[in-house]
Amino acid sequence: METFPFLWIICLLSGELFCGGVAHLAHCNAADRKALLDLKRGLNDSWNRLSSWHGTNCCKWSGIACDNTTGAILAVDLPNSSGLQPLGGEIRPSLAKLKSLKHLDLSGNEFRGKIPHFLFSLVNLQYLNLSFAGFSGAIPPNLGNISSLQLLDVSSVSLNVDNLEWVSCLLSLKYLAMNYVDLSKVGREWIEPLNKLPLLSELHLEFCGLSSFIYSLPSVNFTSLKVLNLQGSFFQAKLPTWFVNISSLISVDIENGGLTGRIPLGFGELPNLQSLKLSYNMKLSASSFQLFTRSWKKIRVLDLSINVLHGRLPAHLGNMTSLIYFDLHNNNIEGGIPSSIGNLSNLQYIDLSLNKLTGSLPDSIGQLKNLVELRLNNNLLQGSIPDSIGNLQRLATLTLSSNKLNGTLPDSIGLLSELSSLDVSLNKLTGIISEAHFHRLRKLVEIILSANSFILNVSSNWVPPFQVIVLHMGSCHLGPSFPSWLRSQKQVKVLDFSGAGISDSIPNWFWDMTSILARLNVSFNSLEGHTPNSFNITPYAGVDMSSNQFKGPIPLLNVLLLDLSNNQFSGSIPENIGQAMSSLTFLSLSGNKLSGAIPTSIGQMSVLDVFDLSYNNLAGSIPSSIGNCSSLTVLDLQNNNLSGGIPKSMGQLTGLQTLHLSNNQFSGEIPSSLQNLSKLETLDFGNNMLTGNLGSWFVEAFPHLRILSLRCNNFYGKLPLALSNLSSLQILDLAENKFNGSIPASFGDLKAMGQEQTVGDYLRYGTIDENHYYQENIRVVMNGLELQYTKTLFLLTSIDLSGNHFYGALPEEITKLVGLETLNLSRNHISGQIPKSISEMRQLLSLDLSGNMLSGPIPQSISSLTFLANLNVSNNDLSGMIPSANQMSTFNASSFAGNPGLCGDPLAVKCPNDSNNGGDNYPDGGGKADQADNGNGFIDKWFYMSVGMGFAVGLLIPYLVFAMKRSWGGVYFAFVDGTAYRLSSEKMKAAMRRRNRSTR
Repeated sequence: METFPFLWIICLLSGELFCGGVAHLAHCNAADRKALLDLKRGLNDSWNRLSSWHGTNCCKWSGIACDNTTGAILAVDLPNSSGLQPLGGEIRPSLAKLKSLKHLDLSGNEFRGKIPHFLFSLVNLQYLNLSFAGFSGAIPPNLGNISSLQLLDVSSVSLNVDNLEWVSCLLSLKYLAMNYVDLSKVGREWIEPLNKLPLLSELHLEFCGLSSFIYSLPSVNFTSLKVLNLQGSFFQAKLPTWFVNISSLISVDIENGGLTGRIPLGFGELPNLQSLKLSYNMKLSASSFQLFTRSWKKIRVLDLSINVLHGRLPAHLGNMTSLIYFDLHNNNIEGGIPSSIGNLSNLQYIDLSLNKLTGSLPDSIGQLKNLVELRLNNNLLQGSIPDSIGNLQRLATLTLSSNKLNGTLPDSIGLLSELSSLDVSLNKLTGIISEAHFHRLRKLVEIILSANSFILNVSSNWVPPFQVIVLHMGSCHLGPSFPSWLRSQKQVKVLDFSGAGISDSIPNWFWDMTSILARLNVSFNSLEGHTPNSFNITPYAGVDMSSNQFKGPIPLLNVLLLDLSNNQFSGSIPENIGQAMSSLTFLSLSGNKLSGAIPTSIGQMSVLDVFDLSYNNLAGSIPSSIGNCSSLTVLDLQNNNLSGGIPKSMGQLTGLQTLHLSNNQFSGEIPSSLQNLSKLETLDFGNNMLTGNLGSWFVEAFPHLRILSLRCNNFYGKLPLALSNLSSLQILDLAENKFNGSIPASFGDLKAMGQEQTVGDYLRYGTIDENHYYQENIRVVMNGLELQYTKTLFLLTSIDLSGNHFYGALPEEITKLVGLETLNLSRNHISGQIPKSISEMRQLLSLDLSGNMLSGPIPQSISSLTFLANLNVSNNDLSGMIPSANQMSTFNASSFAGNPGLCGDPLAVKCPNDSNNGGDNYPDGGGKADQADNGNGFIDKWFYMSVGMGFAVGLLIPYLVFAMKRSWGGVYFAFVDGTAYRLSSEKMKAAMRRRNRSTR
């Protein structure tokens, strides 16, 4: 409720007062003074708010107003609206002796107990405000006896009402507020007593627990109602029809009301409606919304945001000519923006963001001469930005980001002299941006052009007319020189020049303007030279200078985020880095030329979240002080020359989620203290000299592991059965160790490998803002190639147990891993047969069973693995015909070599029952001589050449195909088969038909 000056309210309620302070000329009567003094004795006034309550003339006391003629007390005004210490204590019955009292305000205090029952005796009371005064329990129904009451506010989180019938007696009531009062027991009849109040102008029942209502009333009697606020109810029902019969309504607010279904059509006929807020409801029909708006002439504010509205904007949207505020953001609105929107000449605010709007921006949008804000971001809009947008001379905010807009940025934007925020990022815009685009933009403080293909072409001495605060030009071409016009900007707090094609050194004057920067991103350029050892910048800043060519020592900056990765910084890490950069939460020095040891002072970086020193030349051991970095979630030290044992203190990093120590020279056993790292999701110790047996604790300690890599170490012993309990495990790499025993059949229970993967949050750690995070990564060996996965890591599922001493049969249960993409069991002592159920592993890209003791046939069902791009079963004891259907025909003979019992293509050994055993055995009676006579030598050459090409293509293309879309794999192999069919001779066709018959 709006707060009015105290004496002004009294003037309204009483015609007997002279306004302007002369009310103090009266002298209060002794009975009223005695009642007030007794009231004071009951109050707890620790801040002496009532210090003026002394002397004989109580009309001069703070919060008291009197009748100028009789001296009777008319008002007791003691609200706590100024943040002062609230009054407490009790309200004594002596208050009821103020028989002339018209105004009583005790709001915002901390009284205890129930609302005093004796208030009903104040029969002349017109204004009663007890909101949030500390009272609790039921509101006394005898308040209904105060028939003169015009304003009643009993809003409170600790009051309740079981029945509202008493309100119907307040026939003079104009304003009723019961916000947060528990009305859940009143039932659906709550509207009936209110319908008996003919003078009621405002009704506020916010968050009262109302859950139902009478859908239609026989008649509507509160014909003066202008403001209706029911937000935060739990109706879960349609909007009642009686709303549309209240012709006096100006404002309706039922946000968070749980409404469903159609908006009653009669709403469009309410002559005075200016504001309708139905946001955050359930499923209001957009088709109803279209009907709803046809006769909507007087509405000023339309807010239907976050309603899960669907459908299209009505073509007759332009009929809402009085509309000022149009908000439908965060729904599922589809289709285009109708051109009739240009008829809304009074419109000042449009927010249609976060929908599914398509089509182009209508040229008529330039007719909205009063428009101040235009937000259309996060839609599917296409086409160009119309030149007419330059007509919007009052426009202050233009947000078109995250669409599919193309074309150029119109020069007419430079005419928007009131524009303060311009955001067209994340589109497909191109072309040159010149000085004309900023011609009159003197008020511009936010420019966001990132993720487009703009080229900034301005003169070297250009001085922009604006003083910008936020400047995002990432991916816009600004180079090759560092932008000299930036020197004129004195208020920049956020600067993003990432990927801007700048191949220059940063000028000295730039370091003088960094003192107010909160965000600096110049990554992915070709910036060179040395950076200052330190420069002034705000302590909460984020600095990203990664992927450039900076040299020299590491600068020491006391900021929150510092990313200097992928540069040419050299020398050792400063010994005092822990003291100088104690506020860091994100530090990446990866991919530089750093040498020396990791300083012990890192233990003083207690708030560090991400610590990445990977891909350098660091030596020595990990300092034990690392255990003091208690906030770490990511520690990446891979690809250095670190040695020694893994420190036991690392077990103190209980929040750690990613631990990369691979490709170093660590030795010894894994300390048991690491079992404290129960949140670990990535454990990468590959390519070291670690040893030991994997005890049961090793698996049980890490229930959330997704990536486990111990490859190329000296681990030994049997695999713990508890490995199968790692339900999130996607990558298991134990290759090149000394493990033995059989492969556990329980591997078939690895849950994450038994289903296709979806994107997981574990891929990004240490996010400091929406644009900067640590990217999880891992290297996986596939077909002899070491591949690094980062952004597509969520797609990969892999098991590599190669180069160990496993023996026994290949368990059939492993074929239950239908989401597995890479399986490498090569160079072990595995015996038995390849399970026929191998065909269930439909996602396999690579299967390597070479160098084992497998026997029996290759199952014909393996031909159904249409994604299979790499197969190696060489050097076993397999026998029988090699399956030749589908992609199996693309594999080279080396895939099957070293199996004396195998026969058929691509091996030179023919199977005994194969009729295609020589040139004279073609089914059509032709022989080799016929080939020459018929001129088919070219086709044979093409065929054998295609087999060789097929080997190469079969290796490489499916990887790319799979990376784009799995379902294309089948299309690819169908294309290969179809092309061979069209180009082959009749003899080749017959051979292919025979091959197909044998596989069926």
